[in-house]
Amino acid sequence: MLPLRLSEKPGFLDVLCIGAHSDDIEIGCAATLLSLVERGYQLRVTWAVLSANDERAAEARASAERLLGNVADLRVHLGTFRDAHFPAEFSALKDYIADLGRQTTPDLIFTHRIEDRHQDHRLVGELTWQAWRNHLILEYEVPKYEGDLGHPNLFGLMRLRGLECRSANGLAEAFMARKVIL
Repeated sequence: MLPLRLSEKPGFLDVLCIGAHSDDIEIGCAATLLSLVERGYQLRVTWAVLSANDERAAEARASAERLLGNVADLRVHLGTFRDAHFPAEFSALKDYIADLGRQTTPDLIFTHRIEDRHQDHRLVGELTWQAWRNHLILEYEVPKYEGDLGHPNLFGLMRLRGLECRSANGLAEAFMARKVIL
């Protein structure tokens, strides 16, 4: 397997993680984030959860802090968009993500797959590509009842995907990588 060079600045990565809901980022790319830290990268992470109302906001913030608070420069952004109604809030979501785009210039972006069957996830993936057209974007998977796991072409850290890419430790998270230069 070929390694992916993530930054020309040795050891430093500016990472943007976007999730529709408060547990999506953790499910989709947490192990990869931690593996980057283990590999010696210094991370500045913008953690954006778009539907984080009331107790979900506290959950999203606490989870980000537990995962990366001690190992990364962490900035948490919490939106209050209505869960399962993102398409109805398209214009406001597009503005929110465009504003986020003005606040960060990431080396690496983690977001939802644009083929995801969940309407919120799919729209977030599409809006990410609209806001960051010239960035490295890795689309993560969120397993769910609909059974819509895709056919990724880039592997990061999970057991099922570890088997598929013959990972030495048996673990891999999978991402869709649409524009990557090695």
